[in-house]
Amino acid sequence: MAGYIIAMIEVTDPEQYRKYMAETPGVIAKFGGKFIVRGGQKATLEGPDENRRLALVEFPSLERAKEFYNSEDYQEVKRLREGAASVSIIAVEGA
Repeated sequence: MAGYIIAMIEVTDPEQYRKYMAETPGVIAKFGGKFIVRGGQKATLEGPDENRRLALVEFPSLERAKEFYNSEDYQEVKRLREGAASVSIIAVEGA
């Protein structure tokens, strides 16, 4: 069963955040992941208006998604967004 990482991102330093964005696809691919959503136009249909950037990444399993997030490779890349964004990330098992 697929696993997904959902990230809600408030970018505070776009220039620095672009450096992080440039490095993440390679690490995600290393763990069998692929972007389903990466930014883009959105519309809040119910509830409070959502203005954060959204990313949805699909992995072969929830376990693989967690392995990606906890990997040394990602933890190194994650340092590039320090001070550039506030992020909430969840991992969920999908159908």
